[in-house]
Amino acid sequence: MKKNKSYDAVAEARRIKEEMSLKYYGNIELLLKDLKEVRKRYKLRTKKTL
Repeated sequence: MKKNKSYDAVAEARRIKEEMSLKYYGNIELLLKDLKEVRKRYKLRTKKTL
């Protein structure tokens, strides 16, 4: 039951996941820096542990 789609969201998500894993694998400092920038940009707060 395959349909031809003009946009495949699952394939796009897999592609993005692969790009991110290559970028951040073994580079935790870069990951944390980018997450901090995203939190700042979108005014997000981290959850505090109990």
